[in-house]
Amino acid sequence: MATLLLKKSYQLSNLKEVHFNDLWGSRGVFTTMRMVGKPPKFILLKPHLENLIKSTKKYGIRKNNLENIIKDLINKNTLQKGSDNLFRIALNKKLISVSIRKRPKPKSKFNLLLFKYKRVEPNYKNLYYKKILSKLSKVDSTKFDIALVANDKILETGTSNLVFVKNGKIFSPKKNCYFGNTLKFISKKIKINFKDISIKSIDDYDEIILIGSGKGVTSVSKINDLKWKRRKTGCYTKLNKIYNSLI
Repeated sequence: MATLLLKKSYQLSNLKEVHFNDLWGSRGVFTTMRMVGKPPKFILLKPHLENLIKSTKKYGIRKNNLENIIKDLINKNTLQKGSDNLFRIALNKKLISVSIRKRPKPKSKFNLLLFKYKRVEPNYKNLYYKKILSKLSKVDSTKFDIALVANDKILETGTSNLVFVKNGKIFSPKKNCYFGNTLKFISKKIKINFKDISIKSIDDYDEIILIGSGKGVTSVSKINDLKWKRRKTGCYTKLNKIYNSLI
């Protein structure tokens, strides 16, 4: 796993700082935002915070004025080492944790590995990630991600949403995956068709693209497990231009 540039935890009840706990595996929620430039600009800060607050209610995490508390912690802990970092904030009923790590920049030859697994309560960005993190820790995150597969359908990756391009049309899985903030933003700018994506149909697609806070917009070059190789990059270029308008 990446070395953390900053890591802090606070008791949710009184905001007293305590020993750092990343909270992975606990019943709670998190969000990861990209920070660019000096001073740092947070990409899609507002929707990230809105989704996080909405998710805390689902997981029974209650605290008066929580959104302002989170904003204060962000302002207090925006350590800037480099101009492209990832800021993670996680909460459960007892703790709120923040951390910063350097953003790994995906390589042009980027591969997907298949992993038969569906996230627990996948509609939420919850902290039940230990199986995924165990897999991700064994690969170079600039060259690989894991594609989650269940019932012979590709859902999402360990870090990102996926889109698939066929005859110039863009498709993305419609269920059993999280609808991330970056994909939401892009879907307002260009039409994305939501449907099940089966492994058997993978050869129909010319491009496969990751979309997320950490990966940005990343073109997949191949999936060895399915003997799939990228045939075009035109849609990647379009989506990347839309994403870069945020930076």
